[in-house]
Amino acid sequence: MARIKLDLHDIYNDSKAIDRALHDAFEEAINKKIKEIEIIPGKGSGQLRKKVERFLQQPHIRPLYHRIENDSKNFGRLFVYFKF
Repeated sequence: MARIKLDLHDIYNDSKAIDRALHDAFEEAINKKIKEIEIIPGKGSGQLRKKVERFLQQPHIRPLYHRIENDSKNFGRLFVYFKF
């Protein structure tokens, strides 16, 4: 099964680049009908993860995906699932 992996470590301090990367990953998943995106905000202070969560809860983004799942073994990553 295909999966998109988005590691945000390299752009953690660039808010516009983070938004762009998240939008691009969503667009690619939808266009190619890829059912899963793995997002890695890392552990750190939790601010990057909060930014990702705020992105996912936006009214125009929320209807695009089916569910979010936290990695039970690694707080520093989460999965977004699509239903096609």
